Amino acid sequence: MCVKNKKWKPGNIIFTIINTGILIFLCIIMIYPLLNTLAISLNDGADAVKGGITIWPRIFSLKNYDIVFHMYTIYDAFFISVTKTIVIVITNIFFTSMLAYALSRNEFTLRKPITLIFVLTMYFNAGLIPNYLLIKDLNMLNTFMVYWIPNIISAFNLIVIRTYIKTIPESLPESAKIDGAGHFRIWWRIIMPLCKPTLAVIALFVAVGSWNSWMDTLLYNSGNQKLSTLQYELQKLLASAMNAGTNQGGMAGAQAVAGQGGTVTTPLALRAAITIVASVPILCVYPFLQRYFVSGLTVGGVKE
Repeated sequence: MCVKNKKWKPGNIIFTIINTGILIFLCIIMIYPLLNTLAISLNDGADAVKGGITIWPRIFSLKNYDIVFHMYTIYDAFFISVTKTIVIVITNIFFTSMLAYALSRNEFTLRKPITLIFVLTMYFNAGLIPNYLLIKDLNMLNTFMVYWIPNIISAFNLIVIRTYIKTIPESLPESAKIDGAGHFRIWWRIIMPLCKPTLAVIALFVAVGSWNSWMDTLLYNSGNQKLSTLQYELQKLLASAMNAGTNQGGMAGAQAVAGQGGTVTTPLALRAAITIVASVPILCVYPFLQRYFVSGLTVGGVKE
């Protein structure tokens, strides 16, 4: 079969050139801060405060990472953060999608009031102090449960998954019912596989939120060092470095600080190294889920 060569009109060529130029410009804008932070983290701390570093370190140095990885608590904290993120993602996806399926069924008479209750929680909440008192009364302070139990259901994710499930042709679950499948089997064997692109995107959002969170450790688990997370330990390191620089009588970003290994740097360079260390795990996960972002835009385009 012969394939005819596509004729490019002048208007199409101009549009392609302009569109490509805009996309390249936007990519540069988005990737430059990361490259700049990486360059500062790999630069000598005293030299970094002089400014002028773009995407390449002026004086290459690993002192900043030496300070970060010499923290005796960082490895246990990293394990807790990874475990916490995995548990939260699994439980949130499992229970939120299960509830979303129930609320998408027309035969469930209470679906509208229950959905309304969850929507209201997106706009109104009791506040920090009542939430802390609730966690305390449930005996979840200084326990691992405080990380994942409050995150079992997400109202926003619930609405997203429920909306997506309603786009699935009703003939699929109806056919399964005729074959004798119950609601749990329909949800697990039919709905979940069809929702894979949406669930993958939501899983990434939940993972990023869980990974970046350190306030839950500060509020609920600060008394248990064994349950300290990576973000909380890095935040403490940065805060101590900033305070040390300020107490020395100068700008917090310019004064030298020493780590546990005796290495000396500045808070500016140390902050950049902390940012890179905290970002790398999520950056490594994203490529495995990238294809689902495209699928999430195209799947569901074929309707019954």
